[in-house]
Amino acid sequence: MTGTGDEVATGGLCTVHLPRTARTVTELPRTDLPRTELPRVGRFPAVQPGQPAIERFSPTSELIGYRGPTACTAAGITYRQLDYWARTGLLEPSVRSVYPASSQRLYSFRDILLLKIVKRLLDAGVSLQNIRVAVAHLQAAAEVADLTGTTLMCDGATVYECTTPQQVVDLMKGGQGVFGIAVGAVWRELELTLVRLHAERTDTGETVVGHDPADELAQRRNRAV
Repeated sequence: MTGTGDEVATGGLCTVHLPRTARTVTELPRTDLPRTELPRVGRFPAVQPGQPAIERFSPTSELIGYRGPTACTAAGITYRQLDYWARTGLLEPSVRSVYPASSQRLYSFRDILLLKIVKRLLDAGVSLQNIRVAVAHLQAAAEVADLTGTTLMCDGATVYECTTPQQVVDLMKGGQGVFGIAVGAVWRELELTLVRLHAERTDTGETVVGHDPADELAQRRNRAV
């Protein structure tokens, strides 16, 4: 049986600390690269010769949302966990909740990024009580891109936010931070996953079919036979 995470009870109240010994800015992958360099998704897996160009979106686009099953697949969690965390307010979908009852939850890229982080903190033995504080802190970031420069360090009880390599080193020297999460790395991993999964346009409700380069290559080979 897969738990929702409430079974973990290690550690006391969580404080997201920012060490004050920082001097330099961490060198993380640039977020200002041309959008054409990022994976794209489209309505169809390939554009046939003579057809008009298909509108494509980055997985991080505000015009794109993801339903519950897709969020579970991308975050590596069960639907039971997703539902429990939404109902208890740990992490609710920011695009669309279950109200009205006829609608389905719709999660943004940022939501699923936080879901993956929650899963990793749970795997590290951090209690949901502590994780709630960390999630609230991360949600307070003005832009989702602001999170890419963050590394979360955890000693099993406290979550520390580091924004420079020196802060990570200082924590390790102090015997803290035995587990680390580089948010930028999680971001890149999530992009590569979501680009292959179906999404939904938040403005029209239209389904956006995932774009898997491997599938497109197979289709081209089949057409060439």
